[in-house]
Amino acid sequence: MSSQLRWLNFIVAALLITGCAKEAPPPQAKVDTPPPAKIEKLTTQHLPNAVRVHSKVISGGLPEGLVAFEELRSLGIKTVISVDGAKPDLVSAEKCGLRYVHLPHGYDGIPQTRAAELAKAVRDLPGPIYIHCHHGKHRSPAAAATACVAAGLIDHEAGLSVLQVAGTSPNYRGLYESAQTAKPLDKAVLDQLDADFPATAKLPATAEAMVAVEHTFDHLKSFEKAGWKLLPEQPDLTPDHEALLLREHYAELLRTEAVQRQPERFRHLLTTGETAAQQFEDALRAWCVPNAKGPIPDAIPAAFKAINDNCKTCHQEFRDVPLSEKGTRVESEKR
Repeated sequence: MSSQLRWLNFIVAALLITGCAKEAPPPQAKVDTPPPAKIEKLTTQHLPNAVRVHSKVISGGLPEGLVAFEELRSLGIKTVISVDGAKPDLVSAEKCGLRYVHLPHGYDGIPQTRAAELAKAVRDLPGPIYIHCHHGKHRSPAAAATACVAAGLIDHEAGLSVLQVAGTSPNYRGLYESAQTAKPLDKAVLDQLDADFPATAKLPATAEAMVAVEHTFDHLKSFEKAGWKLLPEQPDLTPDHEALLLREHYAELLRTEAVQRQPERFRHLLTTGETAAQQFEDALRAWCVPNAKGPIPDAIPAAFKAINDNCKTCHQEFRDVPLSEKGTRVESEKR
């Protein structure tokens, strides 16, 4: 082959290569996307409604007693984050070598600052991490989903599926709103965030009282399932005394300055709840608890239903209103 022919072939090949290069798509910027998430319920003995959100994060209910913390340890958990208002069981956690962090939030949603703190916690604290509320169905799934999305561990769609798998009620619009609006936070933002991750957070007196009401009401629901008889697993509790405690919780709340500053409708619902609690306590005592005999008087389930209905109404009108709507409501009330 002559040198001219070889040179011609070289030029043709170069043109072909150049042409192909021009038609090739420009290189895309590298974007860090989280791997596909496998959201699944876990089978556990002492951890209510446990849901694996990410390889580093599990959502669930309150770990009660040493056996629950031992189960957490068996799952490899290193850090426990409570988003519930109740004081964490630091003694049991310490016995099992677990760190406790208390970052509570309400049923109305997760404020942006708290969401960022949760994101920094799941990113930086030793894992795996167990995030819990009281029952593990509402606040903790929302917290886990929001934190993992903000920390870049799962994507937005996976975040919403966490609430669905956990069975979060759609009535908690603020919690769903937090998960729906969650977005990945810039690394620099989380790096600069000043978060001390307390073992126990200080709550307002009203919030602490509401936590006490919730726990007492849970005891009463257990008694309801047992036909208002004594509970073998909790022999020190009696339904009439729990009814007394519930009534006292209402009375104490109504005495606080914080409640007196609330709207008249809120105070009315609390007063109605106190009256129903008194009727409930009277009905239980009249039935000679704990040595009751014969059928359950209609007054007992009727009074308990009245308390439950009153709580639901108050929650719908005040507690569960999304954070995004509460500011609008305040401005409307001022006008």
